[in-house]
Amino acid sequence: MSLAMISPTPADIPSRVDGASQARPAPVLQLVGVRKVFGDFAAVDGIDVDIREGEFVTIVGPSGSGKTTLLRMLAGMESPSEGYITLRGELINDVPADKRPTCLVFQSLALFPHKTVGENIEFPLKVRKMPAAARKARALELMRMVRLPEHYYSKNVMRCSGGEKQRVALARAFSYDPDVLFFDEPLSALDYKLKKVLEKELKDLHRESGKTFVYITHSLEEAMVMSDRVGVMSRGRLVQIGTPEEIYTRPATRFVAEFFGEVNSFDVRRDRHGGWKRADGQAIAVAPVSDTIGDEATVIVRPESMRFVAGASRADNLIAGRVYNEYLLGSRVQYQVHADGRVYLVEAARAAGAGISSGDAVTIGWDARDAIVVGD
Repeated sequence: MSLAMISPTPADIPSRVDGASQARPAPVLQLVGVRKVFGDFAAVDGIDVDIREGEFVTIVGPSGSGKTTLLRMLAGMESPSEGYITLRGELINDVPADKRPTCLVFQSLALFPHKTVGENIEFPLKVRKMPAAARKARALELMRMVRLPEHYYSKNVMRCSGGEKQRVALARAFSYDPDVLFFDEPLSALDYKLKKVLEKELKDLHRESGKTFVYITHSLEEAMVMSDRVGVMSRGRLVQIGTPEEIYTRPATRFVAEFFGEVNSFDVRRDRHGGWKRADGQAIAVAPVSDTIGDEATVIVRPESMRFVAGASRADNLIAGRVYNEYLLGSRVQYQVHADGRVYLVEAARAAGAGISSGDAVTIGWDARDAIVVGD
């Protein structure tokens, strides 16, 4: 199918290829100035992003941030109010879902309850009028790929467990042989252990298939474990996109930092010497910051970057307080420390916190290099 025959790309689609990116392959999926407005409300408000061939891109954000509306536009279930969506350079704004070389795996899975596992997987192939023997061979091949036993081919899909149904839905999606697979929170209804298994299997499937995955989730853990890049949405905007490490260690805003896990945060102001002080006047040591940061900022310190300081040990920033509570997190322990009229979070290996318990007077600290300074 030629998308150009359906909806040719207009000559006035803005180009966003700059000199630094010319060596990269052209994006398989590109969004330029995409907005979706319902009445006076902009559910998606000016999204610009390129998704490269074979990437696993996950979009996260709180409820109401616009990520589901964005996915519906990408999948062809909604049309943008403004902007352009292109697939391999061809405009697809108004191309319906069934005419796109893409496939959406729904949160509900949308399996046919009266059909067998094999019949569910073969459905797209039957629509294409593939011969029965070829359909079965392809279904069995896909079942092996998603780790379903061959004898499940004749099993009614409603007799499958939640994880098995998820695998059937994945196999059916791959039977379309799409250029891009979209996922709408497919693991949200599964228990924790099964979810962990399927996270790894999805990442394996992505690597083995070479397909482009665009994944929507509330789960930060899913995003961090599986993705090549993570996009963070807030109020209809994509506020940052980067590798999981970039998002976690170099958040662009306070919202992104706080969305990706618990943090210790300080409102600070630049003093006349170029240093930084907290609202209570206490100086705070940070690494050199970008010139784009104004005179008011927020310092973010993640709990694992804070430590207990005792004896000959040192830290660039020190605070005396008292342990209020402790929480076991497997191999690590998180401590609540009360100091300066507020609560600090310190996360340490169990050995590092040996002998420390609720009620103890402690000194906690962190180094300047571990402070993240953001401008909002």
